[in-house]
Amino acid sequence: MMFLVMLVSFGIAGAWNYYPIISQSAHYLLDPTAGALMDLNIYVGMIIVVFLITLITVIVQKYGTDQGELKKLKEEQKLLQEEMKKYKDHPQKLLELQKKSFEFMPKTMDLTMKPLIYTAIPFVLFFRWFNDYFLLLPDFKFFGFFTWFWFYFLASILFNTILRKVMKVY
Repeated sequence: MMFLVMLVSFGIAGAWNYYPIISQSAHYLLDPTAGALMDLNIYVGMIIVVFLITLITVIVQKYGTDQGELKKLKEEQKLLQEEMKKYKDHPQKLLELQKKSFEFMPKTMDLTMKPLIYTAIPFVLFFRWFNDYFLLLPDFKFFGFFTWFWFYFLASILFNTILRKVMKVY
């Protein structure tokens, strides 16, 4: 399922310029909402849009994953990390603990990737729309040096960190 969603997302991104119905639909929805906010004040508007996208993503992560299971896995990983620190001078034991640590990765990935099914396509549409919006402002840089992508990226990391802590998302 995840592979299919990613394939469709890349297909939409690639078809953006070839099938006008895709870009026109996104512009129809986003120009009067996100575009209007950013037209009022590009800095404040972009911050609000990034915050809302991040908030929706965190909400989907919280309710689209088994938070109890994730918390349990994170606690087990933390205990394993502490034990690895104790045996940092014992390569054989450390190797054994690292191997055990790698066993958590597929479980964690499986749990945390499920919300991507719901957010991947809207995320791609937003990114393509941002690209179109900022093509109309070719020389614009946030704070004089950030492109829209880097501003989005850094702001979303900041908001994601805060929201995950406040909402107790693991």
